[in-house]
Amino acid sequence: MNTHEQEAIFRRWLDAHVGLMLKIVRGCAATPADQDDLFQDVLLQLWSSIPAFRGDAKETTWIYRVAFNTALAWRRGERRRRIGQETLVKYDPAPTSHPGHADALSEPEMVAQLYTAIRELPKLDASLALMHLDGLSYQEMAEVLGISVNHVGVKLNRIRRQLAEKLKGVRNEL
Repeated sequence: MNTHEQEAIFRRWLDAHVGLMLKIVRGCAATPADQDDLFQDVLLQLWSSIPAFRGDAKETTWIYRVAFNTALAWRRGERRRRIGQETLVKYDPAPTSHPGHADALSEPEMVAQLYTAIRELPKLDASLALMHLDGLSYQEMAEVLGISVNHVGVKLNRIRRQLAEKLKGVRNEL
């Protein structure tokens, strides 16, 4: 594969799938600066992975796998670099106002709380939650993560309960 072919594939993938890459980035990095850094890492890894793509899997499956593996490696590296520092936004389950405070939350605030709660999940669970939000089928999720379709269903049910508990009162379905 020559550089022009690789560039054409990269541009097509970026145009078609930037949204799913950004969801993964936002689900794994809390601050805008960290999200920018991680997004650049994902793009670099995606570019590097193009020659290895044989077309055995769907493009979205391949892109998810590259993006998730990059994000997981990035998170491990970030943790090591920031030992002793608290950089991730923590979700405060205590209401800040009356019990109906979620009614006053704007959509961006609800989305921010959802992503904060997702970042607190174990890595596999966070990956499944993000893929579910992006509308992937159970089969596609199973292929990306290398688990059975049945296991995807079981895990998603547990994840929904965990997120519902963390986000009590926030009206946003997963």
